[in-house]
Formats: sequence, structure tokens, C-alpha cells
Amino acid sequence: MQYFLLRCGLILPLFFLYACQGYDVRVNERVVYTPPPLFKQFDLPDAALRVCVQQVIADESITRASQLVALNCSHAGIENLDGLQVFSSLASLRLSANRIRNLLALSELQELQHLYLDSNRVIDPVPLNRLQKLQTLDLTANPALQCPESGAFSGVGKLSLPAHCTAGG
Repeated sequence: MQYFLLRCGLILPLFFLYACQGYDVRVNERVVYTPPPLFKQFDLPDAALRVCVQQVIADESITRASQLVALNCSHAGIENLDGLQVFSSLASLRLSANRIRNLLALSELQELQHLYLDSNRVIDPVPLNRLQKLQTLDLTANPALQCPESGAFSGVGKLSLPAHCTAGG
């Protein structure tokens, strides 16, 4: 019983601090805990991408760029990915059903393992050749995609291309 009380005595204050991570914690009007501020040192010119990233940062209480490892901004109306490279720890990125054409900003995301760009306006997939850790790449439903050369994404375990690329195009 004594162990249980000791354990609860340690867990409850930790739970309290976690539950109040958006607020200062005060005891006798003295601040005893101030949560770190949310990460805001990024510049995303695309308003839709900025809103999506800001929401994930708030939802996950992200205080450093390196804490953002997964991002789902599908169906958001995104056209421009400039500035996303500040989140260099991204391992999973879902950008399905947007209006993305240029992938240059993604070429700097060296930790990227899973990338979903289906139903966009991608033309040139070459910037993705630099992503050595890529395991999943979905480029389906990009009607103007210039089909990658055979073997260009040989290290990608699950590669999905538009029909015009898989039909020998």
C-alpha cells in the first residue's frame, strides 16, 4: 500500500504538469512551471500549408522543429512547399489531393521515409531522387508527371506511379 501511495504521489504531479502544459503553474502566486513556447520559427508562404502546420504544432505541443516527424496536410489546397525544409526530421508526409507542382523543397528532407503526393499536379519527380531513406512514394493521379527513368527510385520499397507511367510510358 505504501508503494502505491508513493507511486501515485509521483504520478499525479507529473500528470498535472502534462495536463497544464499550456499554462503556467503557480503555487502561492509564485510560478513554479512555465511550459516551453510552441515552435514558431518558420516561414511558409503558402497560407494553407502554414495553417496545417500551425494546427499540428498546437495539437502536438511542438516546441522544436525536430519534434515534427509526421505531417498530414491532405485535401488542404496547398500549392507551394517552400519553407517546409525547416522541419528536417519529417519522416512521414501526406500531401494527397492538393495542387502541388514543385517538389524542390522536399529534396532537403533527408529523414523522409513515407511520402504521399497522389492527386496533385506534380510534373518533375527528380528532386525526390535525393531522398535516400524513402520507403514509400505515392505519385498516382498526377496526370502531367514526367515518368521517372527505370531504376530512378529503386531503393523505394513501395512506389506507386500514375497509369501512364506503369503502362510502359
